[in-house]
Amino acid sequence: MDYLALNKAAWDARTKTHVGSKFYDVAGFLEGKSSLNEIELSALDVKGKSLLHLQCHFGLDTLSWAREGAKVTGVDLSSVAIEQAQQLATKTDIDAEFVCCDLYSAAATLQRQFDVVFTSYGAICWLPDLDKWAEVIASSLKAGGQFYMVEFHPVEAMLEGYSYFAQEQADVEQEGTYTENASDEKHTMVTWPHSLANVISALLKAGLCLQQFSEFDYSPYNCFADMIAGGQLGESDERYYILHQQQRIPLCFSIAATKPA
Repeated sequence: MDYLALNKAAWDARTKTHVGSKFYDVAGFLEGKSSLNEIELSALDVKGKSLLHLQCHFGLDTLSWAREGAKVTGVDLSSVAIEQAQQLATKTDIDAEFVCCDLYSAAATLQRQFDVVFTSYGAICWLPDLDKWAEVIASSLKAGGQFYMVEFHPVEAMLEGYSYFAQEQADVEQEGTYTENASDEKHTMVTWPHSLANVISALLKAGLCLQQFSEFDYSPYNCFADMIAGGQLGESDERYYILHQQQRIPLCFSIAATKPA
C-alpha cells in the first residue's frame, strides 16, 4: 500500500475545499487575522528567528508566524496545498518559503537548520514512524534550537474507537473532511495511532531535551462530534470541550524540547 500517494491525493482534494471554508477563514487572514491559537502563541516567541513548519497544509499558520516576526519555511506533502500557500504569501506580501515534500525527506531536501521547528493539530497521525519523525526534527534544528508541538490528544481518538497504543497496521478508511462546506465525496486516508509515551520517547531518543509537557481539556477547533462551546460551561467561546460521563476529557497536548547546544 502506497500510503503517501493515497494521503497526498486526499489532501490535494481537501485543500480545495478548505481554502473556501469558514473553518479556515482565508478572508479573515487576508484582512490581518492570525490563524494561530492561544496555546501556541503563549508558548513561542519567534521574533527574529528562523522557523520550519512541518506538515504546514496551505500555510495559514506558517504565514501567521511570519507576522509574529519569524523567517518561515513550510513543508507539506500536498502540492495543491503548497501552491495555495505560495499564492497566499504573494497576496499578503509575506516573505515565506514553501516546499512540497514528504516529511521524512524534509531535512535532506532543505539542507539547513532552523532556530525553531513547529508542528500542530492533526499532524502526527499521518506518520507511521515517530522515531524517523523525531530524527528529522533533530536534524533540522540548530544547536540550542527549540522544537514545539501542539497536537490533538490521543484520548479523544480512543473514545472514537481507535487504538490508544501504536500499532504496525494502519487504519485505512474512507473519509470526508471536517470543514462546514464538505461535500459527500470521500477519499481513502491512511493513519496511525501514537500514544503520548511514543511521542515523548521518540523525541528523547533523537537526543532532544524535554522542557515542557502540558495537557488541555479543550480544543481551539470545533472539529469533533459532540463538542460543547465554552460559553455553555462558563469558559471562553474560543474553546470547545467534550464531556465523557460529565467529565471533561483531554483534547490537546503540547511539548517543548530543545536540541543541546
